[in-house]
Amino acid sequence: MRLTRLAVVILAISSCLAPANLSGQAKAIDANKSTLTVRVFKSGAFSAFAHDHEILAPIEEGKIQDDSAKASVQLRVDSRKMRVLDPETSADKRGEIQHTMQGASVLDVEKFPEISYQSTAVTSRGEDHWEVRGDLTLHGQKQAVAVQVSLQDGHYRGSASLKQTAFGITPIRIAGGTVKVKDEVKIEFDIVPAK
Repeated sequence: MRLTRLAVVILAISSCLAPANLSGQAKAIDANKSTLTVRVFKSGAFSAFAHDHEILAPIEEGKIQDDSAKASVQLRVDSRKMRVLDPETSADKRGEIQHTMQGASVLDVEKFPEISYQSTAVTSRGEDHWEVRGDLTLHGQKQAVAVQVSLQDGHYRGSASLKQTAFGITPIRIAGGTVKVKDEVKIEFDIVPAK
């Protein structure tokens, strides 16, 4: 089971994690129907002239063990396949952001091509709600990340926030720091088990 998803332009994340538990055997995650999105937010004195970033982090593979006694989740994301969506940004600017995100100053995808998440504990928080704790490996560093997860219409959904600096990534700053991205990024996921 591995989480994988995540890393972000000018930030990275890779956080967040997908829930996984509930009642049975290990199930593969349907990578074609599941989504992992990283949101990076602007800050700084001239942030009105900057843009927030939306990054798609396709899940390469993952598994959910939904046996209540041994619930777990495992996800893996290929950082080289992450894509900056930013629909309100020109194609040229999106390309620049993509290049920066994948470069040595942020995700360094050639050196760290994999982002993964492995749960260490899944705790029920009521019917169809869980707290999933686990280890997120991003940019070559492993940190504990906890996520609240809910099951809705066969989809495990949730979000988590993490700080880029916790994974050795310095948030991007331009124009002498008057425009920069926040250290904290948000990861949202919608995980669908394969049938």
